[in-house]
Amino acid sequence: MYNIITMNKRKYDILALGVGNTLLSDEGAGIRVVETLETHPKTSKLGLRLMDGGTMGLSLLVDMEDADALIIIDAANLGAAPGTIEIFASENMDKFLRHRGRSPHDIGLDDLMDGLRLREALPERRALVGIEPARLTVGETLTETVAAAVPKAADAVIDLAQGWLNEIAVTLSSAEDRSRDTAKPQ
Repeated sequence: MYNIITMNKRKYDILALGVGNTLLSDEGAGIRVVETLETHPKTSKLGLRLMDGGTMGLSLLVDMEDADALIIIDAANLGAAPGTIEIFASENMDKFLRHRGRSPHDIGLDDLMDGLRLREALPERRALVGIEPARLTVGETLTETVAAAVPKAADAVIDLAQGWLNEIAVTLSSAEDRSRDTAKPQ
């Protein structure tokens, strides 16, 4: 994992969680993005922890609550052209999940977020990378339009993680500077 904190402290854990049903064509887009991230050159450099969440529901809570930051990738009804990618971060993610219709998952992502809230484990840095599906019928392959969006969604995940790690590095650097300033004799 990418160690932005001093050697004696634990590493910052960003979980990239793909959810969806790969038996329902474009509903499997989140899983396909995680598979793409497995071979992305920046994944290991950033220390992303990748997980195929499939349709596992509440059993995902344990892995989710251990994360310092969370990026969920899923097919999402955005009301846009198929293959459109939209990122919802923090409160915008919460709002989107509350107002979207249910997907074929056995439990909604909003229920998982509520579970994290109840356990006081909701990461401050969280985002949903949504991909507009073209088809949600039985089939194991993505439509051409959604398949073309998968590498772009993977890049969006990388960009989010890099941005968060940069923010944390700046915050830690500022804290170290303040610590040094207060330790200097007057």
